[in-house]
Amino acid sequence: MTPDHDAPTFPPLMWGEPAQGNAFDHACMRATMGCDAGLVAYVLGPLQVEAALVFAPEVPLAKAMAMLPLCGVGLQNALGALAPPEVAVHLGWEGGIRVNGAGCGRFRVMASDVDPAAMVDWLVVGFALPLLPEDDAGATPDRTALYAEGCADIAPPALIESWSRHTLNWINRWETEGPQPLHAEWRGLAFGIGEPAAPEGQSGTFLGIDEDFGMLLRTGTATRLIPLTTLLESPP
Repeated sequence: MTPDHDAPTFPPLMWGEPAQGNAFDHACMRATMGCDAGLVAYVLGPLQVEAALVFAPEVPLAKAMAMLPLCGVGLQNALGALAPPEVAVHLGWEGGIRVNGAGCGRFRVMASDVDPAAMVDWLVVGFALPLLPEDDAGATPDRTALYAEGCADIAPPALIESWSRHTLNWINRWETEGPQPLHAEWRGLAFGIGEPAAPEGQSGTFLGIDEDFGMLLRTGTATRLIPLTTLLESPP
């Protein structure tokens, strides 16, 4: 299939900019320059689709980090609407995307500060999702690509449009209903709860999440909390 390179359209309060290189880096650069929240940088490549959304949080960073799992839920909902019903999409706590059990791209997150208590100027959440395998699929059975999982009819612009709409819906719900609906939705999509995990070099069993989506990691008889802010990339 030849991807459709028509520009995607966006819901109210969002607008798009094609990125010349990496969508996440483009969005972060624009955020540091003071662009308004709602910018979606995107790349419609032949092998990979990318998108990144700029936020202007009005809560401390520790709370605003919920936008990472929220954007993941938005992507799962988008793929749920566009992909065949047998395609299963799950989300890893560290930003990984799983399609039919195999790794298929990931989310990244950056903010203007890394202090969990800070009121940050901006927060960017973005994803990269491979459309076609880069190499022989048999050589990397733990990784896949969207079109290899029966989703070749999904045009990249339609995916970005659907992601932006579903993400905006969840932002509105998060603002009006609080974090509980997002928690419930994310838990139903989470990959690896109850299984061994090694986030940030620490190993144990992934028990679940706290109210701010921090990972509860059991090691022996002790349970540690790993804040979602540990996933932040350093700002420029």
